[in-house]
Amino acid sequence: MRTIGQHRDEVAALLAPVLAARAEETLPLDALADGAGAGRGYRVLTRAVSAPVPLPVFDNSQMDGFAVRSTDAGNDVRVVDPIPAGAVPAPLGPGTAAPIMTGARIPEGADAVVPVEATPPGAFPAALGLDVLTVPAGTTTGTFVRRVGSDVAVGAELAPAGSPVTPALLGALASAGVREVSVVRPVHVLVVSTGSELAGDAAPDGLDGTGAVIRDANGVALRAALAEVGAIARGVRLSDAPDAFLPGLESAVGDWADVVLTTGGISAGAYEVVRQVLEPRGLAVTPVAMQPGGPQALGLVDLAGRRVPVVAFPGNPVSALVSFEVFLRPALAALVGAPDRPTAELPAAESASSPVGKHQVRRGRVADGRVHFVGGPSSHLLGHLAAATHLVHVPLGTDSVEPGDPLTVWSLR
Repeated sequence: MRTIGQHRDEVAALLAPVLAARAEETLPLDALADGAGAGRGYRVLTRAVSAPVPLPVFDNSQMDGFAVRSTDAGNDVRVVDPIPAGAVPAPLGPGTAAPIMTGARIPEGADAVVPVEATPPGAFPAALGLDVLTVPAGTTTGTFVRRVGSDVAVGAELAPAGSPVTPALLGALASAGVREVSVVRPVHVLVVSTGSELAGDAAPDGLDGTGAVIRDANGVALRAALAEVGAIARGVRLSDAPDAFLPGLESAVGDWADVVLTTGGISAGAYEVVRQVLEPRGLAVTPVAMQPGGPQALGLVDLAGRRVPVVAFPGNPVSALVSFEVFLRPALAALVGAPDRPTAELPAAESASSPVGKHQVRRGRVADGRVHFVGGPSSHLLGHLAAATHLVHVPLGTDSVEPGDPLTVWSLR
């Protein structure tokens, strides 16, 4: 039986080659800003991007005020026509000042701005009525002026290859007139929910009218979890019948999937279809000393005429989601620069028991600086996981937790 760390490393090693080999695609900035399909928020540049123009592209005013010549400091000057943002102003002659708005182009001849707050009216539009402005003594070249290229020089690197495409970077690219960039294609993950007991979306509520059917929680939850770390996921439900499982899986994999993620079918039951069908094709069942989520499997599997990385989780919903957080999310998050789950060590608010031979992952909430367990350790308590804000780790070798004992917690939200 593996430790959590051993299995996490194996998952990362399995995925690394195929993830590193993904192709690039060129997308316009608008598509990236709108999410570009799935994988929104976590796209990575494949090539460095340089600024085709300087930022700012021209000297402009940092304040609402008056464009002046610093050589007129201490003197009264005549006020001429105002300069709104977007206008191309006439040159400013000696002994004159022009009302100027924030971001407006500094006119030729001017080299400083007097803030409107330094005038008797103190604000626009009242200050537009001034005929004469006293330029404060001490006004020097560059006062309240944003110089051309002071943010980014022309030709300077805006971002190196491998940079995540953040909102700030998109803004900088747009300001510099960059219209499109090359990014890594998001990882494509096929999420396979197994079990003949799973009802389809259009299934009736139940043969007996009680609503007693099992819906596919894993497919929905894991596709959402994958989207949070920049992956594009598709879901498919397959039955436990081996003769139907393999053709359905290969059809869904096709040439689209980079990774296959299955849930269910790898434990010790009589109808473990994932284990039965995929073990001969390269899947290795590797139990992990963890609760929930002990049954695990992974491997390069022969599917649709190629070798495809397969990561297999247990079928119970909490087991599947905990397995994702512990094993798969770290590898995908590191790939796209997504943040790790915030981690802290906090005292337990109450007592609990744990199997000494397993690393237990409980659900919890943090209040008053202490960890409160939410529900029990069972792997079917999905409602309790939905109500929790943290995953709580009880380490291997611990059989009981007492109030005040330190526990590592991961913040989920």
